[in-house]
Amino acid sequence: MRPRDCRFLDFMAYYVISLLFGCSMEKVISAADANRRFSTLLRNVREGGSYVVTSHGKAVARILPISHEDGVTRGARAALLKRLRSQAVVNIGRWSRSELYED
Repeated sequence: MRPRDCRFLDFMAYYVISLLFGCSMEKVISAADANRRFSTLLRNVREGGSYVVTSHGKAVARILPISHEDGVTRGARAALLKRLRSQAVVNIGRWSRSELYED
């Protein structure tokens, strides 16, 4: 199978997963096009659009509105901070950088 066929299969797998799980299909844009039309892309994202950026036919990044950050991220951050605040502070004394690493 040629590399070009593999990139096509990557895109098709992404498309099929989007259909199966009911995700909205994001617009696909090449990295070069995203670079050329960055201000337009940001304007569309601000209005609720989302993009998958590809490089040489392979998806490398996703650009979506910040409001898409779901409660999982905020909840995980809150849980981590709560756990850290509940732990006792341990005084380990003075140390040097060389003590942290073995040669």
